Amino acid sequence: MEACGSAHYWGRTLSGLGHTVRLMAPQFVKPYVKTNKSDRNDAEAICEAVGRPNMRFVPVKSVEMQAVLALHRARQGFVKGRTAQANQIRGLLGEFGIVIAKGIGHIGERLREILEDGENALPGMMRELLARLGENLKELDQQVGELERQIKLWHRDNEQATSWRRLPVSGRSPRPRLWPQLAT
Repeated sequence: MEACGSAHYWGRTLSGLGHTVRLMAPQFVKPYVKTNKSDRNDAEAICEAVGRPNMRFVPVKSVEMQAVLALHRARQGFVKGRTAQANQIRGLLGEFGIVIAKGIGHIGERLREILEDGENALPGMMRELLARLGENLKELDQQVGELERQIKLWHRDNEQATSWRRLPVSGRSPRPRLWPQLAT
């Protein structure tokens, strides 16, 4: 099967029924598609690709692994939203001549000061908007922090992740940083 959105679910289900499941990454199937994309053409391409001796396959992910990867993807979405929100706040303030340095930390520090400063000529409507955007930024930051905490807990309790952290890497520190944001 081609490794698409639900392929791992179907791979586990079909394996449970006694079938041998082999998943192929879409980029390895694509060269074998002869015409426009359709289910029939994709199936034909998969049949041709699976017979190639050098074809590489993707292992079927466990439910737990899919859940952890979902945490990573959700965290990345919140990080992207947080960055967009910070840039919007910075841009809106720039239109009023108020500059905040780049970095999430600078906005948190300065936004409170800016909202309390009665001499910066920000209209009341703008102050309310900035307060709302600041609260949204704070919520996004809390979501990122909570997901990071869950990911760290999983890595700490997962035997395979723990063993990977102990592998030596030549020319580097004895503990590789597979996930730099999770390093302890």
